[in-house]
Amino acid sequence: MTSASYIFLAGASRGVGREIAQYLRAQQLKVKALLRTAAVATELEAMGIEVVLGDALNVGDVERAIQTDQPIHTVISTIGGLPSDVERPDYPGNRNLIDAAVKAGVQKFILVSSIGAGNSVVAASPQVLEVLGKVLAEKDKAEQHLIASGLTYTIIRPGGLKSEPATGNGVLTEDPHIIGSINRADVAQLVGRSLNSDRANNKILSAVDRNMLFGQREFAEFSLE
Repeated sequence: MTSASYIFLAGASRGVGREIAQYLRAQQLKVKALLRTAAVATELEAMGIEVVLGDALNVGDVERAIQTDQPIHTVISTIGGLPSDVERPDYPGNRNLIDAAVKAGVQKFILVSSIGAGNSVVAASPQVLEVLGKVLAEKDKAEQHLIASGLTYTIIRPGGLKSEPATGNGVLTEDPHIIGSINRADVAQLVGRSLNSDRANNKILSAVDRNMLFGQREFAEFSLE
């Protein structure tokens, strides 16, 4: 990454996206965040983040945000819908971001998905699938669109998310059977470390806290170094 290039972050208003924004700024990286509403714009700008208002569900908004004079090195997306949303952005919003990234010649795309999507459906309980099955299917479609796009990608699928401080025990694995919880701040660290990791290129990785596994299953941790 050159000093002039930006990280483009979609989903920075809350949750994992907000934690990633804080982590990237702590690393002195230039960040541009796409926000649907101006509600948290002031907070992000106070962190030194450039804010652009737009809706990921609007192709024009996304293309205008990504195709700028400033080169975008990596797009990171954590966008996902709320249960109250009429139209969830999990697939269509990410599809727009992926397509715009291809057009703009972006180097890399990091998609934060979820355990239970794609081949990690084997890790999810019947109860989880009953509640979140439709959402996970949308996330799987977003993953497949990214893989087919030709972009260099990293897909990170966190387990159950918690809002506690980072433990430093967040780990990645290529084993789709692993499930557990992880703090959002630890997901942010793993995403941030994936930015400049060639080992993470074109990988699909589950993210859990090694001390918060559901069931004691042996698995191989994935090293980003």
